[in-house]
Amino acid sequence: MIYGYIRVSTDKQTVKNQKFEISGYCDKFGLEINKWVSETISASKKLSDRKFGRLMKHLKKGDVVIVSEISRLGRNLLQVMSILNECMEKDVMVITVKEGYELGNNINSKVLAFAFGLSAEIERNLISQRTKEALARKKAEGVVLGRPKGSSNITSLKLYRIKDKVILLRENGWSYSKIARKYHVNRITVANFIDRINEEASNCK
Repeated sequence: MIYGYIRVSTDKQTVKNQKFEISGYCDKFGLEINKWVSETISASKKLSDRKFGRLMKHLKKGDVVIVSEISRLGRNLLQVMSILNECMEKDVMVITVKEGYELGNNINSKVLAFAFGLSAEIERNLISQRTKEALARKKAEGVVLGRPKGSSNITSLKLYRIKDKVILLRENGWSYSKIARKYHVNRITVANFIDRINEEASNCK
């Protein structure tokens, strides 16, 4: 099976250009797309949430996936490498039109995959290093890192504006879960709010 895969990030973008490029490649080399897979979704979404993730599960030895460019596969180099590695293990060829890559289970593909992997590792290390340097600089400047210590102001809590109703319901025997369902919040949110109310009341004594 030969699959043509097309991905755009927003519904304002068009799939026509990618389909044109893939079709042109197929015409040039005498190939025919057996099935098109097209989706409008950000590559930042988990692979399992994308049509391409479902396609990956069905790929088998000898299949070919053609994309207009390698960036259509994933959100970053690490994800692209993971996808290519899985395809190579299944003996599935990935062809990218713009870059001219033909990645399969052969020595040239493995050399290219090694280069991709090395680039990904360098990219990861650079990001980590930049993050550490930024945190060190902020710390040197006296910026307090991490979440603020202490409790937030009770008036900023979601249930504060209806606190009298919540207290009344609790006095009438309503459970945290029942109150949570009534006001469309989590049970823990209700429990924490009641704890804060009781804490404030104790501090005022």
